[in-house]
Amino acid sequence: MISPQLNWQPAETVEKRTMASQLEAQIRQDIISGRLAPGTRLRLKELAQSYDVGVIPLREALSRLANSGFVSAADQKGFSVGRISAAEITDITAVRLHIECKALEDSIRQGDVEWESRVLAAHHRLDRLAIAEGEDRVLKPEWENAHELFHQALISACNSPTLLHLCASLRDQTARYRFLSMHYDESSRDVPHEHRALMDAALAKDIEKACQLLSHHYQSTTDSVLTHAVLA
Repeated sequence: MISPQLNWQPAETVEKRTMASQLEAQIRQDIISGRLAPGTRLRLKELAQSYDVGVIPLREALSRLANSGFVSAADQKGFSVGRISAAEITDITAVRLHIECKALEDSIRQGDVEWESRVLAAHHRLDRLAIAEGEDRVLKPEWENAHELFHQALISACNSPTLLHLCASLRDQTARYRFLSMHYDESSRDVPHEHRALMDAALAKDIEKACQLLSHHYQSTTDSVLTHAVLA
């Protein structure tokens, strides 16, 4: 007797989902970098030609991005790039500080040698990458990826999946603002020093100092955007 393949799916369906995932990542990066500006109408036929893909996986990718706030979806109006605002970044930063400081505190309390190794390795890679490139100070994708992995490593000993999920979601929502901040006074900040100090405090199990440094690190980026960027 042949066991039923409960998880079997047509190859075509799997391929479309893979394509949608790739498109989601590519469009997300184009939104974060500003290639697709806030408020831009996302017309399916034009985008399909631009990315050389079919409309079906494209629609699925945009629907996924709508769930994370990168894209807005409205009945009868289709999709558009999500707008950014001073109110949004202020709110997201406040919530992120509250949530991620709690995750960091739990992670430091429970962190073992394996956690310390993850933090050290993530910082080692981050510290050796240039942050931005070109006259326009465009944030390098390699640094952005290493930056995300470093902050993930810091809270990776937190044993609450829900808390970690919230941290990841909030980190994702602030990505566009981090790119914006590169165009302004980031050159006056010693960001590598901020990361090094944060790592040292975490490894020293100094929860109060680590949380203070994390709060200052995120708030500085937000203040830079609020001071210089043109927001709604």
